[in-house]
Parts: sequence; C-alpha cells; structure tokens
Amino acid sequence: MTFPLACADFTFPLLPHEQSLDVISMLGFDGVDIGLFEGRSHLHPSQEFSTAGSAETLRKKTADRGLKVADVFLQMDPDFHAFAVNHPEAARREKARDWFLRTLDYASTCECPHVTALPGVLFDDEPAADSFARCHDELAWRVERSKSAGIVFGVEAHVGSLAPNPEVALQLVESVAGLTFTLDYTHFTRDGVPDSKIEPLIAHASHFHVRGSCQDRLQCSFKDNVINYGQVIDVMQDTGYSGYVGVEYVWIDWEHCNEVDNLSETILFRDFLKTKFDT
Repeated sequence: MTFPLACADFTFPLLPHEQSLDVISMLGFDGVDIGLFEGRSHLHPSQEFSTAGSAETLRKKTADRGLKVADVFLQMDPDFHAFAVNHPEAARREKARDWFLRTLDYASTCECPHVTALPGVLFDDEPAADSFARCHDELAWRVERSKSAGIVFGVEAHVGSLAPNPEVALQLVESVAGLTFTLDYTHFTRDGVPDSKIEPLIAHASHFHVRGSCQDRLQCSFKDNVINYGQVIDVMQDTGYSGYVGVEYVWIDWEHCNEVDNLSETILFRDFLKTKFDT
C-alpha cells in the first residue's frame, strides 16, 4: 500500500510562493501542505481572508502545477499563547473560532480535505485542569464544524503545547470524539522519547509529517535521523491509515530549524519513502 506524498510550502520560505510551488511540483510530490501562519509564512491568514478570491487563486495555482492541496495549517500568531484555542479571554477564543471557520471555507474552496491547528497550551495563572477543560470544549466545537464542512480536522501535539508527550496527547485525542492528529514524531523525539512510545498515536492520525530528528534536535538531517520511518509506514499500513505523508522541513530561527539543507533533505526523504512504498 502506498500513500500520497506532500511537501510543505513553508519548506522554502526564501522563495516567492509561486516558485515554492514550482519546486514542490518539480520534485514530483502529489500534494502541498499550505501554511497559513500569521507573520511567518508566504500566506498570512489575515491577508488571505481579506482578499477576495484568494483561496480560488491558490486552487488554480496548485492545480496548474499538478498538485492537490493536502492540508491547510492555521497558526494565528508566532506566539503559541496569543490566540491559543483555549485562551482564558473569551474575545481571543471568539477570534480564534472566527478564523477557524474562515480556514474551513478556505480549505473547501481549495478542494482540500484536511485542516490542522494547534491543540492549545497551559496557562500558568490557572490550574491545568481549567486549561484542559476549555481545550476540550474548543476542540470538540472544531471537530463538529469540520465534520459539517466535510473536512477532517487534526491537531499537532507539539513542543510547548499542553500535549508535550505521547501519553498526554493520547489522553487528549481520546477525550474528544472525532479528533485526530496531524502527527509529527519529531516533537517527541527531540525530548528522547522512543518510537515505541509514539507509535500508538498512529491509530489516531489523519495527516503525517516526516523529517529528520534526534535527541535535542527537533529537526536534523536524514543522516542523523533516529526515527524508524520504515516501521512507521508498516504500522500505517497495518492500521489502515489513509491520509497524506508530508515531508515537512521548516526553515526558521527556532529550535535549530535553520541548520540543514531543506532541499537536499526533502529529496532524501522523498526517495526513501518512495522506495519503502515499492517494497
């Protein structure tokens, strides 16, 4: 069994967006993961949502290059706390809901089947149980709205989130009916968590990110990578995973994520995955 391959548009931030799409197409990927990251990607949600026809323009640009939009990933601020889905301030939660609904509309116009967001954070000035309770309510609301739109919704458990390890991530996804993961092992591998502890999350994954990672490095080269992606693909096949596998190198001055050659590493993982699919 093979899975369609995607590449993130934000892998190549130094290129204009159309050239980034050109590269992804030339590399032979099936799809593109679109980053709607306010302040740090080609496409800022505030601009995309306020520009008439922006989603249709993107749909045409990707289609003209033989690409499908595999995922639209919304991040409202570089600071995970500012507009976290479970922010204590009702006005911020309301804006986060509004932008999420706009993201669903955007994805629908792009003919994209999947939307990703961040799961929320813990707030220091309140009990963790309160942060989790609001998170549960907000994610449940997003699951229902996504279902109504015919879109699968996934959250990425990440460094700095309220689900920083596989155990808490599993509790979170099991507590919200219909919630899935945009699963990225690297956020756990960075902290020395072995693959065996992360593997149970695959059964709850609807989208998947691939890149190199090792102890103390969220992102590293193919050569230094310690994640057994061959085993990951085997488990995906055994559990009936049906989403895209996205190669997701980023280039930002955070967590040492600007210290590898994104183009070369993307090609290496692309070739590895294709070889794995052919076996």
